[in-house]
Amino acid sequence: MSRLDAASLLAPWPPLAKPHPRGRFLCLLSSMLAVLGASLAVLLFFALQPVPNVVPNYEALFLSLGSNDTAASHLRALTLHPHVAGTKANAITARYVLDALSALSFPAHITPYSVLLSYPVHRSLSLSAPGRGVVTSFSLKQETYPNDPYAAAAAETIPTFYAYAASGSVSAEAVYANYGREEDFAYLASRGVDVAGKVALARYGRIHCEDIAHNARAAGTAAAVVYTDPLEYGGAPGEGWFPDSRWLPPSGVQVGSLFRGVGDPTTPMWASSEGCERVSVEEAMNTDDMPLIPALPVSAQDAMEIHRAMGGAVAPADWQSRKGSPVYHLGPGPAVLNLTYLGNDTMATIENVFAIIEGTEEPDRYVILGNHRDAWTFGASDPNSGTAAMIELAQRFSMLQKQGWRPRRTIIFCSWDAEEYGLTGSTEWVEENQEMLYSRAVAYLNVDVSVVGPGFLPSTTPQLDELLQQVTKVVQDPDNSSQTVYDSWIKLSFPPRVLRLGDGGSDYSAFVQHVGIPSMNIIFGEAASIWGMMALRLANEEILPFNYMSYAIELEEYTKTVENEVKGTTVTCSPLYNSIRTLRAAATKVNNEQKELQKQLLSKQLNKDSLRIRQLNDRLMQTERAFTSREGIFKLEWFKHLVYGPSDQNDWDTAVYPGIANAIASARSSNTSESWKFVQHEVYRVARAVTQASAILSGRLT
Repeated sequence: MSRLDAASLLAPWPPLAKPHPRGRFLCLLSSMLAVLGASLAVLLFFALQPVPNVVPNYEALFLSLGSNDTAASHLRALTLHPHVAGTKANAITARYVLDALSALSFPAHITPYSVLLSYPVHRSLSLSAPGRGVVTSFSLKQETYPNDPYAAAAAETIPTFYAYAASGSVSAEAVYANYGREEDFAYLASRGVDVAGKVALARYGRIHCEDIAHNARAAGTAAAVVYTDPLEYGGAPGEGWFPDSRWLPPSGVQVGSLFRGVGDPTTPMWASSEGCERVSVEEAMNTDDMPLIPALPVSAQDAMEIHRAMGGAVAPADWQSRKGSPVYHLGPGPAVLNLTYLGNDTMATIENVFAIIEGTEEPDRYVILGNHRDAWTFGASDPNSGTAAMIELAQRFSMLQKQGWRPRRTIIFCSWDAEEYGLTGSTEWVEENQEMLYSRAVAYLNVDVSVVGPGFLPSTTPQLDELLQQVTKVVQDPDNSSQTVYDSWIKLSFPPRVLRLGDGGSDYSAFVQHVGIPSMNIIFGEAASIWGMMALRLANEEILPFNYMSYAIELEEYTKTVENEVKGTTVTCSPLYNSIRTLRAAATKVNNEQKELQKQLLSKQLNKDSLRIRQLNDRLMQTERAFTSREGIFKLEWFKHLVYGPSDQNDWDTAVYPGIANAIASARSSNTSESWKFVQHEVYRVARAVTQASAILSGRLT
């Protein structure tokens, strides 16, 4: 429409002369037709204009697409048979995941590795004692329940064993070592209980099996037997067990790996790529990370039989079991255990499965989602509920793509193999791609278990705390549809409790503790929605949603704890406090920078592909890397993160400032000026790392 036409619509009608009535009527009709024609022209003009594109709310669409039926179907297929790493059954699960992801038109592939795994060949355990008359030979079998529909499949399980246990035979008196911790063996020594050459009987509950075996060997025992005590695994007396309740049946056995390292034992500190350097199997099996003694896991009912045959002093009250169990004695003897274990420690092929959704604007920035696939038995909860959730999540992303969604950054799905043996599949891949991940990985998001009871159990590196809270505020609680996950979460703890990722419990370990990549691990019944929303925001938002202020606040609290630990010594924490103040200032500065750039994006003053945004995101991404050190943690050199790492005494426990903690433990033991001087060195080392993180975050040179 011309400017003149538009003006004619807005101007008042001109005054009319007084012609013949008939002429007046015709004139009025003519004017009305002119106005009507002009109005139609305006309407036609706007009707012919292209309709502006309405961008769908992809997050809302994503949340609406969840399907428990789909996830359940995948879970059923993945858990038809036991699938230990390196077996044909586990290779079948790899093909299943590959086919499921390939069907979504995502480029998918398998990356294999040849690694050292361990399987049982022969096991036996018998009990004898003076005056008993008979020798009790334990079956070492887990019993199925009456009318178990999966009894035939259960018969396919590998016999209960400990991976990497030393082969050998031992016949010796039993000694009860409680939870198998260092302090438990120290208590036995203080009571005059000789454990040298004996068989240690210990229970799960405080530390993991590999640390129990290590401590038993360090104390001088010849072998170890570890059981699941009814106190932790049996519920209240008379409560019953699976399938009537969640508790472990009396014949139930918890198996595991006794390797205290990570990855393939034949390639320590480097990847098991084709044609790589390797130590021999014999050398690998004789390192300090291996148990070096025979060991077996046994059931509660077998352990109770052993306890009844033991003598010696009555164990302390906190070493006893639940009501109705036999009274525990320390020994040694008179119970004698005859234990034989023969293992097959052999090179085997494992298979990691990957699928990729390539980013549009930043394809060289990776948001990585991972879950392991192998299991000691069926893996219905850990890990394949997580595997099923990951496939269902990928299907939702595929549906979003059909609606026009494309992520800004690349999303990578990872199905890891051989996690149960020592985080093997993920570790080898991270070691092989370390430099690429160092420069390109935005975050790693891990889920092992997505079928659990009520409760939300998240663990993150601190810069992801705020994002996690935001996401939980938009995801409905699967156990209470009237509220969000966040609402339920704060009812359990306020402020919401988030754990840290220092332990060696799952595949986030290599990402956080070896490379320094911001990471998350969640255990929750509606994991796919939270998992996917975290991935969507990390992959889509122009400015990475990281906030390092919580890091600075936590480091200050951690340092106060260290200060209390070193009171009365020459060690000072001033270098740490100074570096943390610098980090807090850098976090404040970058938060203000994020807000300003976000404001400019919303007002169209700044293009979303601006180099300023890329530079800011690189700083946010790389800051976590600065908390790592090439030299690694004191006593745990593969672990590079100086803020979060595994405890030297418990691989499944998070230690804060692990290098400082290990140095303090050593200094207390030796109590020399040199040992406390080394503690001060570790304090300075962490302070330097925090200062480097501050410099990267603020984007400044000295």
